[in-house]
Amino acid sequence: MDEDWKRRLDEMRAGLVREGDPVAWVTEADAAEAAVRYPGLAVRGSLFGVAAREAGADSPWRVVMPLLDGMPQQSRDGLQSKFFFRAKDDTDDPEVRRELLAAVRVLEREPVDELVVLGTTYRIVRGDEVARTGPDGLEPPRPTDPEPVFRVWERQTGADRCLDTGTVLAPERTRGLMAEALRLGLREFHYIGERYPSAVRADSRKAVTTHPDIAMLPVGFGVVERAGDVWQPQGSPAPTPHEARRGLYDCLTDLWARLYQWDDERRERYRRAGELFRAAERSDEVRVDGREFRICRVERMVRFGPDGPEGPRPSDIDEYGPTKMHPRMDEDGTLHYDEDQ
Repeated sequence: MDEDWKRRLDEMRAGLVREGDPVAWVTEADAAEAAVRYPGLAVRGSLFGVAAREAGADSPWRVVMPLLDGMPQQSRDGLQSKFFFRAKDDTDDPEVRRELLAAVRVLEREPVDELVVLGTTYRIVRGDEVARTGPDGLEPPRPTDPEPVFRVWERQTGADRCLDTGTVLAPERTRGLMAEALRLGLREFHYIGERYPSAVRADSRKAVTTHPDIAMLPVGFGVVERAGDVWQPQGSPAPTPHEARRGLYDCLTDLWARLYQWDDERRERYRRAGELFRAAERSDEVRVDGREFRICRVERMVRFGPDGPEGPRPSDIDEYGPTKMHPRMDEDGTLHYDEDQ
């Protein structure tokens, strides 16, 4: 353990003793037990989103679009739409609209990873997603992970919370002794598996030096399916275990049947499995038709360097390029739908 590690962990330990918070102690004990039961880390790979920093030397970087995209271009497209609808719906000032539309035009043509718009710097940010793993697979939710007081299983339009929008990206901001130990341990993390192309491994090693610190994003909870010896993610992480369970319940009882056009017998098998899963309330596993699903706990990290959070690497692949996504808008807000896209 180097001196920086020791100093940070001693500070966290002293804080726990000083505060004397029994909830914090239980959470730390829960995390320590998880580290023993699930000592390994399984890597899903890169995720992308958008962070922004307002003008000013002390302004922090905040997540404005969650790190859930599989490619940088998806985040650029999302940022293009963000600026377009802000110009359309959120301002009557022609100068403000002009600057927002100028940013839209840039993103229609160029794969840019940073823009300054109305004094705020927007950056496409790269993160990594990992989960603890042990002999029985990926780590499920912990007893101390947050759960709603009243569990609602039916989907409510507009009620789902976003996982990390508004989160401050700050390496020095920690959530406990074991969380800090994980964060410090991840500073040396880089891809080594042969399944990663050599350029990806080289960029990963380089990032340890160029972006040596780590900012942790809020813990997420996802649905995974066992495929032989590996677990494959099904969708994006949710903010709480219950929201992940609710998403799996919806897939089992309705969504997958409609999406894949199953026959009535298969629809009914999955519907029954979903209802049994719901009746168990806090179950984290479902088996149906020889398939096994699990709710797992997901950690996500963003590398930090002197200039802030890491952007896309040269080896990060986009399957498509920039494109015009919206009709042309005049400075007065008039839309022109009849022009070629």
